[in-house]
Amino acid sequence: MQAILITAAGGPEKLQLQEVPTPTPAAQQVLVRVQAAGVNRPDVLMRQGKYAGAGDVAGMVPGLEIAGTITECGADVIRWQPGDAVCALLPAGGYAEYAAVDAGHCLPLPDGWSFAEAASLPETVFTVWHNVFERGALQPGETLLVHGGSSGIGITAVQLAHALGSRVAATAGTEAKCDAVRALGAEWAINYKEEDFEQVLHAAGGVDVVLDMIGGDYTPKNLRLLRPDGRLVFINAMQGARGEFNALEVMQRRLTITGSTLRPRSTEFKASLAAAVERHVWPLLAAGQFRPVIYRTFALAEAQQAHELMESSEHIGKIVLTID
Repeated sequence: MQAILITAAGGPEKLQLQEVPTPTPAAQQVLVRVQAAGVNRPDVLMRQGKYAGAGDVAGMVPGLEIAGTITECGADVIRWQPGDAVCALLPAGGYAEYAAVDAGHCLPLPDGWSFAEAASLPETVFTVWHNVFERGALQPGETLLVHGGSSGIGITAVQLAHALGSRVAATAGTEAKCDAVRALGAEWAINYKEEDFEQVLHAAGGVDVVLDMIGGDYTPKNLRLLRPDGRLVFINAMQGARGEFNALEVMQRRLTITGSTLRPRSTEFKASLAAAVERHVWPLLAAGQFRPVIYRTFALAEAQQAHELMESSEHIGKIVLTID
């Protein structure tokens, strides 16, 4: 089969289309003929050799989410059959014509969704559900602040929180991006290049949960914005992992600081998370309360260009590779 390999840690030019052996599914896995693969920020970090837990990336196939058709099932697989259309989360290997995936990490293709649209779901939906609704315990009526509101994670968090009855604020870097997140349900959309999000949201009464992928000097601002018993949840630290804050404020207002990374978690944890996502999120898809936002698709051989676009941060929504 053809796949995109990382030839060495480095820039987008380190992504090369090569011929590699088609994987053989283990007993608990299914083999998926990949029709589309989502492109995510962790793929860029993996290519750069900076993704936690990835180790030596030379020879690895990136790609954490796919959609396609099952062609073969391992001996212990019960739910799925060849011919089933699925989307799936995987630790790597999505930029390829075939991928072996743990059967418990597959979800049925949402009704009416294309493969490209479905491939935009797993990494972002799994990440948002766990961090916003499980770790962050966001409740109806509470307010969520999402940094990077027009990213794949951002559009997912904004839509899910809005659909489940929470108020949403989001930051973004252009007025077009702010307009996009407002259209998805954000009550406040703050252009961080022109306004101080802390001042805007402090005047609005603060927030209950912050989903942060920025870190750095955003950390003390996020904590000052939190209402009593508020929760700050980290999923990345693009501007630096270190940030100073007042521990006394954390104690006085009973704040929680948490975060997670998904890739290193156990197979069992991801299967449990997949079940929770199917139970809570898939009905919202069926009801039309969540819609795909695809910015651009690229052919598999154009993975370099897809990564260049991802690093430019010009996109609104998801970037997807399609495989003929």
